[in-house]
Order: sequence, then structure tokens, then C-alpha cells
Amino acid sequence: MELEMKENGYNKACREILERVLAGEIKDESQLNKVKKEVSKHYHLASLPRNGDIITKGTTEEQAIIKEFLKRKPVRTISGVAVIAVMTSPAPCPHGVCLPCPGGPNSAFKSPQSYMGREPAAMRAIQHEFDPYAQVKSRLSQLKEIGHDVEKVELIVMGGTFSARNLDYQEWFIKRCLEAMNDFTTKEWRKNAWKIGKSIPYIPLEEVQKANEKADIRNVGITFETRPDWAAEEHVDEFLKLGGTKVELGVQSVYDFVLTRMQRGHGVAEVVRANQILRDSAFKVGFHMMPHLPGSDSKLDLRGFKKLFEDSRFRPDYLKIYPTLVTEGTPLYKLWEAGDYEALSDEEAAELIADVKGILPKWVRLQRIQRDIPAHQIFAGVRKSNLRQLAEEKLREKGGKCRCIRCREVGHTGLRGRKVNEKDIELTVETYEACGGIEHFIAFEDLAADVLIGFTRLRFPFAPYRPELQEAALIRELHVYGSMVPVGKGAKQTDWQHRGYGKELLEQAENIARENGYEKLAIISGIGAREYYRKFGYTLDNVYMSKILRS
Repeated sequence: MELEMKENGYNKACREILERVLAGEIKDESQLNKVKKEVSKHYHLASLPRNGDIITKGTTEEQAIIKEFLKRKPVRTISGVAVIAVMTSPAPCPHGVCLPCPGGPNSAFKSPQSYMGREPAAMRAIQHEFDPYAQVKSRLSQLKEIGHDVEKVELIVMGGTFSARNLDYQEWFIKRCLEAMNDFTTKEWRKNAWKIGKSIPYIPLEEVQKANEKADIRNVGITFETRPDWAAEEHVDEFLKLGGTKVELGVQSVYDFVLTRMQRGHGVAEVVRANQILRDSAFKVGFHMMPHLPGSDSKLDLRGFKKLFEDSRFRPDYLKIYPTLVTEGTPLYKLWEAGDYEALSDEEAAELIADVKGILPKWVRLQRIQRDIPAHQIFAGVRKSNLRQLAEEKLREKGGKCRCIRCREVGHTGLRGRKVNEKDIELTVETYEACGGIEHFIAFEDLAADVLIGFTRLRFPFAPYRPELQEAALIRELHVYGSMVPVGKGAKQTDWQHRGYGKELLEQAENIARENGYEKLAIISGIGAREYYRKFGYTLDNVYMSKILRS
């Protein structure tokens, strides 16, 4: 009886808060927290009502309104997908330890290699004992609770060199991630899945993937982090089998002498080869770069970033910049302690990043600037957490402007108040060479407002090794930005997804491929995006979605 009364009071409190939001009494988060405290006191609650519970107390119409108001951190899904980062269990890197690398199973932190265990994704992983199913389920619940749609999930696999783990672990890890998505709303799919064995039935990876194609929570992409020397053909084949669509390479520098000095264990040649193999297998490719490594300085680093985009052997689609940090227990810490290494200051880092942002082409996305390592764990190096903001301010002072995808995508520009008029949107195509092949960056843009609505990456490959891709043009990415619109739902006036831009981008890519003599177009598709491509005549071709182009 007492438990029932408590639940009744909690439900009433949630409903009262919802009604006060709908009535316009609550305008912002501080007012919301104040009302939560008042209502909790009135109903003698032990804890404040959660946003997810407040949402469930409304009608369908009320929920649509309240979700927009209660949605915290809209940036989490503003690019059109819900990003979920999971971390593998601690394991050593196959080559040893780089000079600045913290963490690892043999470190004081007992964390995955290159992580210190205090980063948000690492803490979630540790909390769930690195169980992939629990990590995904927990993050989905968190995002759902604060008002985000989670129907389209981009999975990022972190925690070191994934392709160096044994194949059984790789398959188990991804299968459990997908099962968590499939199970999130219902487990009915398990009844229809083909199983191996009777006493302890086992559902193979292929069946889990098949179920995800039509699941309520669909995986639209999987990103793997690895080293360039662990991204050869056999590793790429495994990434494809698991459903991978993007690979982030720990490149760190474009200079061999810097890589040698940091004890990286590979050179620039491995970077170039991995980049070509991945692109010619239709993957999106991201580079992780580390300015101010031992032997380098800001002048050389800036020259290296220019080389990254001037030299067609590189030209990544995505970029993460992690200024070198001095952390406890690393070989670099000993150099710094002995006075043989001087770290980059906040001011110097902001200056360098500003110069880098000023030279970025329109087809690259600067995803991240600096690591998630807490300031108290950094002995020397960048401590300010708003490095991107500081760099943007410096760039504006210089009269420059960043034209990377992230700075122009419609979701992020909308958060900054930049308006787009649909009649001003036009189709653009920029062509450039990369890794011996030809890239076409096909985009819908408002050129006057400098806003990007969506794009596709069409590649005419150099030397694909996969049999499905012989004589085929490749679509490596198709993305429409703005707040996520759930699968099967129509777009609201303020939404950009599900308005037909994806279809038009696909048609334009087909036309360009056809005009250049290609009779086949192959797409690297997220497992949960396969149904979308089937609507346009594409069929599953081993791991790709392919279509014969009619003249």
C-alpha cells in the first residue's frame, strides 16, 4: 500500500510538471529544476522526477511538445543520428606503447589502451564491466530519458586497436551491441530468428543483423578505431562482415621522423596504404592527429595539416585533433619531468587550431578537438575544455572562417540562429582526387547562408580488391543533417530529414556514375539503412547494397 501511494504521488508530480510546462509557466532549465524541487517537496518524493518519466505522462500530442522542451543537449542528435560510443575491454596494443599513450591493462588505471578511465565513455564501460549489451542499453535509455529520438543509431567502437582483438571477441562484441538495439523495444524478433543448437540456442551474427534491418532501433553505421598497420585487406573484410561503415585511423603525424620518435610502430607508408584500401572498399575514413608530438612544433604541425589536404594520398573525410598531453605514467611524462619536452599551452593550441580550421575544405568534418581527459589528470598541455570555441574566436579575429561540414551543417547552424530559406537551396558538386581515385562531394547547400543540408560521397575507385566492387562506382556516405526524424515518420516544417533530399542526392550520384561509363553502383550501407536503399532498387550484394545502372 505504501509503495502504491509513493508511485501515485510520483505520477501526480510528473503530470503537474508537464502541465506547467505546457501552460508556459516554465521557460528554461533553471525554472524546471526549481519547479521539480517544489513539486517533489509537495508530494514528499525522495528524488526529483526524471525527464523521461515526465514525458510518458502526456498524450501523444503533449509528448511531441514536451519532448522538444525537455530535450537536453540537442547536439547529441542534431546531426540526424543518435551516436552511441561503446568501449572494448582493456587489451594491450600489438606494437607496444607510444610515448604519450596513457592507460592500458598494465597501467595504474587498468583501462583500455590510450584511455585513463575517467572519460565519459570509459566510465560508462567500467560501470557495466565492459559488457557491450549493457553499454548500449544504458546509453539508449539515457538518451531516450532526456527526450531524444534514438531510432537511428551510429555505433562507435572505442578502446584501442579493435582489429587486433581475436575474431571471436570482435564478432561477439558487435553482435551483443546489435542485440541490445533489437531488444530495446521488444524481443519478439528472437522467436523468428534462425538458431544454432537446441539446449542452448545461439543466434548467429547474420540473423541479428537481418533483424536489425527492420528493428525499431536501427543501426545506421558502425565506426571502428584502429591503427593504419591494422587496416589491411583481411581486417577490412572483417569490418565489412560486422557491418562497419567508417574507420578512424590513428595517423597522428604525416612525418616519418615524428612517428619514429613517438615510437608509433608504423610509418606514413602504412597510412597511405590503409587509406587507399578503405576508400576503395567504400569506407568513410577519419584521421586522428596529434599536434606537438616530440620533435614537432606548431610551425611544422601547421605545415603537416596543409599537407593532409594538399597531398591526394591523404585527404580524410573526417578529422579529430588531439593536442599532445602529458599524463601520469607515460613515457612522455618522464621526458617532461626531465625537462626534455615542453607541452603546448592553451593559447598556442587555440592559435594552431584556428589556423587549421581556416584551411579546411568543405568536404571534411572536424569532429572533435581535444580529448575528454579531466584537467586534474593533465600534468602539462591543454587544460581548457572549450578549445574549439577559443579557436573559433581567434579565427574570427583574423577575419577567417571555417568551412568544414560541422560548422556548416544545418543542425548546428540552426542552434546558432542561422536561418535557411528552402528556395535558396541548390545542388553543388565538388570533384577532387584522393588515393588514386576520384571523389565527388555532391551536396545540397544554401550558398548565401553557407549552410549544408545534406551530401553524398561518390567515388570512382583506384584499385578495389573486393569482388563485388569490380567495375563499380561507390557511394561511401549519404547523410541529410538536422534533428533526427524517426524511421517512417514525416518531417515537420523545421525538419530537414525525410523531405526527399536523400533521394535526389542518390539520383544525382547515379547520373554522374552513369555519365562516366559505370554500369554498377555499390553503397556501403549501415545495417538498418538497407531498407531505405531497397526502396530505390538496390539489393544486398554480400555486404554492400548494389544496383545495375540502366542507360
